[in-house]
Amino acid sequence: MPIDLAQVDWLYVVVLAIFVFIASVVANLLSFSRRWTAAATAALMFAVIFVFWTYYPHGLPLPTSISPQRSAVTTTVPAAPVAATPQRPQNPVTDITPPGMSR
Repeated sequence: MPIDLAQVDWLYVVVLAIFVFIASVVANLLSFSRRWTAAATAALMFAVIFVFWTYYPHGLPLPTSISPQRSAVTTTVPAAPVAATPQRPQNPVTDITPPGMSR
């Protein structure tokens, strides 16, 4: 199946379905059961409710989707290590010879 049903936010789908149901009930009451008028009124009412819910800055904590908003992932690039000058060894020996081998 091309749609992964595990990824669907079902609570958000239910909320939108409730919006459609309310819009269609009110549209049927307003249009006196005329089918085409009720359908057009319901579509218009759903659009108004959806835009209000999603985009209107009403200050209420209404989510635009039920799932929590993901914050942007910020990655910090570590600073490049400073090239330090190599330190000289503390002992005076400058060559390495295996024990028992003499020059």
